[in-house]
Amino acid sequence: MITYLLDVNVLIALLDPAHVQHESAHAWFGRVGYASWATCPLTENGVLQIIGNPKYPNTMGSPVSVAPLVAQLRGHAGHTFWPDDVSLLDAEHVDATRLLSSAHLTDTYLLALARAHNGKLASFDRRLVVDAVPNGKKHLELIS
Repeated sequence: MITYLLDVNVLIALLDPAHVQHESAHAWFGRVGYASWATCPLTENGVLQIIGNPKYPNTMGSPVSVAPLVAQLRGHAGHTFWPDDVSLLDAEHVDATRLLSSAHLTDTYLLALARAHNGKLASFDRRLVVDAVPNGKKHLELIS
């Protein structure tokens, strides 16, 4: 069974009913992702940072207010926590010559992490640089 690492935007879309991709995220999760899915420190922290920011449109006010919601989501069946245990500097996981923009670092890291755990990164982002990760395309699940 494939485990799907949910990126920050997918997690936010699942948690925020006002998110533009809320319905798409729930439809995909209900069909595919629910059986075996993962978070990692980077994705969990990203949710706390974004939804807990007072400037976020549907903010919960602060990260401390968001933490119980993320913990509740983690309590759902099928969840696995993956430690951040790969490096962008490790040639086994990432072709650093393809890291041409700082804007792609986080997504490349998450894709490499999914590959290292024999899973797939679940994302809405069609601008991922999949060739920065060996067999990157094979380890990406684009949600529409």
